[in-house]
Amino acid sequence: MQKRKLGNSNLEVSAIGLGCMGLSFAYGPAIAKKDGIALIRAAVEHGVTLFDTAEVYGPFVNEELVGEALAPVRDHVVIATKFGFDIGSMAERHRSLNSRPDHIREVVDASLQRLKIDVIDLLYQHRVDPAVPIEDVAGTVKELIGAGKVRHFGLSEAGAQTIRRAHAVQKVTALQSEYSLWEREPEREILPVLEELGIGFVPYSPLGRGFLTGAISASTTFASDDFRNLVPRFSAEARAANQALVDRLGRIAAGKGATSAQIALAWLLAQKPWIVPIPGTTKLHRLEENIGAANVTLTPADLAEIDTALAAIEVQGARYPEHLQQMVGR
Repeated sequence: MQKRKLGNSNLEVSAIGLGCMGLSFAYGPAIAKKDGIALIRAAVEHGVTLFDTAEVYGPFVNEELVGEALAPVRDHVVIATKFGFDIGSMAERHRSLNSRPDHIREVVDASLQRLKIDVIDLLYQHRVDPAVPIEDVAGTVKELIGAGKVRHFGLSEAGAQTIRRAHAVQKVTALQSEYSLWEREPEREILPVLEELGIGFVPYSPLGRGFLTGAISASTTFASDDFRNLVPRFSAEARAANQALVDRLGRIAAGKGATSAQIALAWLLAQKPWIVPIPGTTKLHRLEENIGAANVTLTPADLAEIDTALAAIEVQGARYPEHLQQMVGR
């Protein structure tokens, strides 16, 4: 697996990481713990070194899973986790932001215990909290870095001005936001700011929550507790309209002797050398397929063909329900 550095930092990770959320949370029933551990360790064997979790995934159980799975190889991997929510009921959790300094410190101590580690390699603010100045958040993380509890500071779904203000207090190593062939909003304002400041980019949902793989159609049904049931972009009508993008991607992939997922990931890797996508999966064969994208080379002509082909297709449906959409881009 090729390595990449996140921006101007000295944090070097595999070109493709593993988003671990779906092992425990959001996309239907959690898989058995032993299977989650096996999948994470298989990723390590295939060269993956960046593993992404958060206290809110589960909540808590995903951090415990990641910590147990990676304990034998702790010194060879980068573990990223997040703070920013008050963990209440499932219904309340996504509406209750909390980035107060005392809460950040409490979360970090608890995450360190659950992950069974001495230091968090990359600590993200999960969502910007409008009730707490970002300077206070960055300053608190700076203190935690000074105390040896955290190595690097990250933001998730932050707006350009918030990124600048945070970076002025404590250098931001990485921004994690949604970015893919069907969610290209970061190209307008975020990517130029990251390049200017030397900040790495870690796209989550790089396969469009599975839609870009071609395995989901308008007739697909999801488990009752699958987050996609709430997402406007995953309504049956939107999926039917967005199928044109997947069909075109599939034809491009066939011409390259690759899968749609591999083309989608290779496209992200080709955008900037400091972009590290973190696709998630619960299946070993999908893990191996995703990792294989690092070996797919897209030429400038290939990239131009993809851009031209997809430019005429307007993606239908918002990427989040309204109450969650309000939390991004602040």
